[in-house]
Amino acid sequence: MPIYSMTGYASAQTELPPDTANSPALRLGLEIRSVNSRFLDLSFKMPEELRQHEAALRALVTQHLKRGKVEVRANIESTADTSFTEPAPALLQRLLELQALVHTHLPKANGLSVADVLRLATAPAAAPASLGPAVLQLAQNTLTQLSDGREREGMRLAQTLRERLSQLRALATQAAPLVPQLVEQQRLRFLERWREAMALAEGITLPESAQDRALTEATAFAIRIDVAEELTRLVSHFDEMDDLLAKGGKTEGVGKRLDFLIQELHREANTLGSKSATLEMTRISVDMKVLIEQLREQVQNIE
Repeated sequence: MPIYSMTGYASAQTELPPDTANSPALRLGLEIRSVNSRFLDLSFKMPEELRQHEAALRALVTQHLKRGKVEVRANIESTADTSFTEPAPALLQRLLELQALVHTHLPKANGLSVADVLRLATAPAAAPASLGPAVLQLAQNTLTQLSDGREREGMRLAQTLRERLSQLRALATQAAPLVPQLVEQQRLRFLERWREAMALAEGITLPESAQDRALTEATAFAIRIDVAEELTRLVSHFDEMDDLLAKGGKTEGVGKRLDFLIQELHREANTLGSKSATLEMTRISVDMKVLIEQLREQVQNIE
């Protein structure tokens, strides 16, 4: 199953037939936009005539989306001629009387503007009584578009993650032979120092414990810089992330699981750097942390 991004946008409209012979035809519009979030955070912005359908919309969105900050906007408008008609003189006279009454009690109140008069003189379109099925069908269509878009974005994210994981594997492969080489170099260095000490003694026999101590220090050094366990755990985490990306939506909460693995990768890369005894190993650790941070940014968008 595919990987889904939490980022997406979709919109749709539908024409509603007149509720009665005298009522105008209406256009119902719906748009849904989502961005990344740790949990599912829903918000609805719609006119009062559609507010009664919010609960049904919330239930429908929850069935399709598991994570993300999701905003649902709905609107309804008349498809008839939207040009303003001339207000009736009686209505204008009534507005003037009401304005005078308000000024009697509130003399500093602002007067009515032309826009206020036109707005008050135009009756809003009334929503049909049986609007529920149309709202839910339009929401279903919009959610399908949103899911398609999130799936396409998820495919791009998954490809980017696989590329970064491939680069991390290459760095781990570079790091693996460095430790044995460094340990052998250090062992030879300790032995060379022991031989130099023997030469400086000018025939005085140094105790065998001197060589043993040199080898013990070399062994302690090897233990201190050994990163074999860290590299093994890194490769294990790489394998698990590849497996999650392959399974996709079959794994519950794949985004959260990937985010946890990113934390583990960062911990191992830090340990790799703290145990570094060469500039090359330090470079590998830094490069790993840069790639892991890039992984984290991408994983934040996966559902």
